[in-house]
Amino acid sequence: MKEITDEKLNKYFEVAEKSLAKIKIAVPKESHNHKIALDFLDMATRYISDAKHYRKKGDYVTAFASLNYAHGWLDAGARLGLFDVGYDSELFTVD
Repeated sequence: MKEITDEKLNKYFEVAEKSLAKIKIAVPKESHNHKIALDFLDMATRYISDAKHYRKKGDYVTAFASLNYAHGWLDAGARLGLFDVGYDSELFTVD
């Protein structure tokens, strides 16, 4: 496949939104890692916002890339133990 269809983009928006809704910050507020978790969360939400902007402009390639970056931040946070994702190995690369 050489194009990003509406269906594919919608699927990735769904995955990003599900992933974002699933995470809970797992580190104590007093720890330095809490600030890092908030930063990871902020980056993910900004990339999702960017994806919405690019989809509205019709730039599906950049929207798709933004969604993948967003999920990368969430997934990295889960792997590092910053986020509790309930051992969800379908949305995240955790076991």
